[in-house]
Amino acid sequence: MKISKNIYLKEFKYKKNKKIILILRKLISEKNSVISSLGKSYSYSYNKKLLNKLKKYSKINLIGMGGSSLGARSIYNFLKKKIKKEFNFNDNLSLKKQKNKKTKNLLNLIISKSGNTLETIVNTSIFINKNHKNVFLTENRNSYLFNLAKKLKSEIIFHNNYIGGRYSVLSEVGMLPAELMGLNETKFKQYDNLIKNKNFLSGLVSSASNILDYSKKRKTNSIILNYDENSNDLFYWYQQLVAESLGKKGKGILPIVSNLPKDNHSLMQLYLDGTKNNFFTLFFVNEKSNLKINSNLLLKSHDYLKGKNLEKIKEIQFNATQNVFKKKNIPFRSLYINKRSEETLGELFTFFILETILVGKALKINPFDQPAVELIKNETKKIF
Repeated sequence: MKISKNIYLKEFKYKKNKKIILILRKLISEKNSVISSLGKSYSYSYNKKLLNKLKKYSKINLIGMGGSSLGARSIYNFLKKKIKKEFNFNDNLSLKKQKNKKTKNLLNLIISKSGNTLETIVNTSIFINKNHKNVFLTENRNSYLFNLAKKLKSEIIFHNNYIGGRYSVLSEVGMLPAELMGLNETKFKQYDNLIKNKNFLSGLVSSASNILDYSKKRKTNSIILNYDENSNDLFYWYQQLVAESLGKKGKGILPIVSNLPKDNHSLMQLYLDGTKNNFFTLFFVNEKSNLKINSNLLLKSHDYLKGKNLEKIKEIQFNATQNVFKKKNIPFRSLYINKRSEETLGELFTFFILETILVGKALKINPFDQPAVELIKNETKKIF
């Protein structure tokens, strides 16, 4: 079923949970602060004048953790062919220090909702200096990074305090980096069109209904079989979205990102014949490839490969996996993407965010907080 301009969804099995439908109706009708960031009417805290000033930088060093980085990273890698600028992402504590000798065209973009994220503070102290162009994106409140920005006399862009990091990709946190990549932020904003699309709403309800059902049956491993290497970071973003939103009160879904066809040769045996607590999402992007089989080097036994390019071979494997899963009654859905674009990525972000909120509310948990994460942060402070 075509659920949007660029996405085809083959559902687990068509299911309509009445609770999910009621939650969706309420979500669309009420003025939810997170949902507001998905639409075109959302007002950014930066202005065009500042944006144009920042666009002149050709090298951007983004420093942030979790939702402060994963959205921008997924945009960068999904749309890499369209992007001419160099982006570096400092989203872990790494022993490798980047060499930023040329500072003229370098922009450091430091993102932290709280302004007190330990790893972001550490990386900021390592990678930036007062001679760089430094821009801080954080909440308008007394915090370490807010105070550092003031000390350095750096630009401060305010992070809306009602949008959690994992839901912030279509707010300043994801759209400012997207603009700096040379992309069009308005093209990502597909929510207003999608909620008028009956096929989209039907696919969304069915997906959320199935995931809710699997959760209740203790099928809690959501395994993404990704046939597009440029989408790995999209699914690491999705991994955080689902794990932090739904992993509470002894409940939750564990998203696992698996790269195909590589994992056919390591994990597929388990997927097909191991434990039965998994459900799967198969993901494929249809695009042309210039990498073709050299027919002169083929033996007769493999004539069937003649004239095939790399993407066609992967598509055949994608279809073969669906056939085998179907025969073995393994629960799966497939997402087939017919165009790589800002619109497509905006549609995917919107679909996954709404799906996660629906499942969370149906499970009677708050999908917007992450109280347990604070335990590690507090314990770390004690050890220091």
